[in-house]
Amino acid sequence: MEEMNLLDRFEAYVADNKKVEPKDWMPDAYRKTLIRQISQHAHSEVVGMLPEGNWISRAPSLKRKAILLAKVQDEAGHGLYLYSAAETLGIDRDTLIEELLSGKAKYSSIFNYPTLNWADIGAIGWLVDGAAIMNQVPLCKCSYGPYARAMVRVCKEESFHQRQGYQILLTITQGTAEQKAMAQDALNRWWWPSLMMFGPSDADSPHSATSMRWKIKHFSNDELRQRFVDMTIPQAEILGLTVPDKDLKWNEERGHYDFGAIDWEEFYNVIKGNGPCNKERLAARRKAHENGAWVREAAVAHANKRAAKTKAA
Repeated sequence: MEEMNLLDRFEAYVADNKKVEPKDWMPDAYRKTLIRQISQHAHSEVVGMLPEGNWISRAPSLKRKAILLAKVQDEAGHGLYLYSAAETLGIDRDTLIEELLSGKAKYSSIFNYPTLNWADIGAIGWLVDGAAIMNQVPLCKCSYGPYARAMVRVCKEESFHQRQGYQILLTITQGTAEQKAMAQDALNRWWWPSLMMFGPSDADSPHSATSMRWKIKHFSNDELRQRFVDMTIPQAEILGLTVPDKDLKWNEERGHYDFGAIDWEEFYNVIKGNGPCNKERLAARRKAHENGAWVREAAVAHANKRAAKTKAA
């Protein structure tokens, strides 16, 4: 009976738009849902450095190199904020990292696609970070306090990333016919995976209803996907690019764009580890983790040494 009362109080507390803090009582299912979502988000930020990090040394100018380097550094910081938020739920970071490296944990399917040319870096900023913003801005009002507060800074930086990507494509599309064709090719390859970033359709999403009731999420996958399409099509028109969807059209009655069917078979295939770069991405993270072992060991040794000095004093 006491457990039921606690649950009822929790539901009422969240329904009243109040923030849940780490020491507050929460249902186990709420805690597990947050750990799953926040850790996947953190993993996505860390793995998301790889497609762009590949182009730091090949950026077309020193200015572009510096901007891209700063962006990748931002993403590392986002991962740090999010791992820290997940740890407040009682799970340690070593466990989270091990789940990523073992393949047990998931990250956004979008990062399992290759970056073939410089226009892809623009497309990632415009489309991938644009979709991320659409997903993440509502998280600033998430019912779990540490996650909501972390997202405020993340969203500010993601907004810069989106503008940076769009500016790259704007520059390219104003260049030669060959450059504009390169931008169109990037849009062709990144459009559908970007729509998949919002997750399965509402009917097939096992967690959405509960997450919305607990105000971890405020909008369904399909609602966010529609917002993204409505926002992005006018931007594509300014670029002079064509979205690769023959069914795309403005629906006057709905006040939204209608768009074609997503290939969910491709989405689930990538999620299962069979995307173009799944194995490459995990191999790169494992190698980085192994090569960084001496840094972690040195940091622990230094911390122990300082603690010993403090104790002796």
